[in-house]
Amino acid sequence: MESIIYNQSGKEVGKIQLPEKVFGLSKNADLVHQVVQSMLSDARTIYAHTKDRGEVSGGGKKPWQQKGLGRARHGSTRSQSGFTEVLHTVQTAKETMQRKLIEK
Repeated sequence: MESIIYNQSGKEVGKIQLPEKVFGLSKNADLVHQVVQSMLSDARTIYAHTKDRGEVSGGGKKPWQQKGLGRARHGSTRSQSGFTEVLHTVQTAKETMQRKLIEK
């Protein structure tokens, strides 16, 4: 397969021989779309955030004393278990392509 080479002003400069195995294939719009979507999702970074004691409104006082009641210890009425859970977790939104499509 032969292709024309142009310079920056748009004039024909020469010709180049391209391999038919790579540049002679028919266009597959669905495959191109899937590759672009996969690349965009791989570039994304997702931040999941949960609030800790300082960010939640209310709940500054301990609900009951630490010892002597026989109940589980808690530090705030607004927290689930009295301490900070997961603050920031980085997740990925990777899309994997099928092997047969990659080989095309």
